[in-house]
Amino acid sequence: MLGAALLAGPAAGHATTASAASAAGAAATPWAPDVRAATSFAQRRSGRVAFAVRTPTRAWQRGGDGRFPAASVVKAMLMVAYLRRADVRRRPLKRSERDLLSRMIRRSQNPPANRLIAIVGADGLQRLARRAGMRHFVAVTGVWGRSRITASDQARFFQRIDRLLPTRHRVHAMVLLRTIVASQRWGIGRVRPAGWRLYFKGGWGSGTGLVDHQVALLQRGRRRISIAILTAGNPSHDYGKRTLRGIAARLLRGLTREAPVP
Repeated sequence: MLGAALLAGPAAGHATTASAASAAGAAATPWAPDVRAATSFAQRRSGRVAFAVRTPTRAWQRGGDGRFPAASVVKAMLMVAYLRRADVRRRPLKRSERDLLSRMIRRSQNPPANRLIAIVGADGLQRLARRAGMRHFVAVTGVWGRSRITASDQARFFQRIDRLLPTRHRVHAMVLLRTIVASQRWGIGRVRPAGWRLYFKGGWGSGTGLVDHQVALLQRGRRRISIAILTAGNPSHDYGKRTLRGIAARLLRGLTREAPVP
């Protein structure tokens, strides 16, 4: 019995050391989105689905360069383009401007967007797109929701959205994107990983399911992950929301662990 105990000691110690080394290696493995699971899920859904994910140093996508009507996703671009204007960027916002931006972003109301597109214009949106490194964006001013976006461009935009905002208005604008009203926090809003702040904007086809999109920035300390999920041809708005949630849940799998994000 004594001999058996002596033989078991080194083996147990070795197993413990190997287990610790394995755990340390897993913790050091950079996080990556589960693109395979998200793609498999997307292939089982009706309509078109495209998505893109970015960290500061890496990017992943499925159909990321395919163009979609922007719907209300373009409102985030409208806000940034307006706040970057030379006559706005360095002065305090008026109460009427703060109200206009809040209604457009937090509640996704259309009349404020109608007013801002008349001020910013297609040129203002296209300048912002170039500044953000977008490659496929096409602004449409007659019906701003018909502007053309891609998942890869939107992930690129949201990866830098706070840095594209003027310093004076950065906190205010990001608070708006963080406090979308509860009734519109579906999809990625339901699967936000614990410990991560979520800034996002959605767009949809007036409840028809024609399009359902979400674009977002997730932040935890200095870690940053942007994600864009675009869908079209959904049988219904509810169906589109379930697609957004399913894709987001799979792409963001594992973020609650402490693996570093490159």
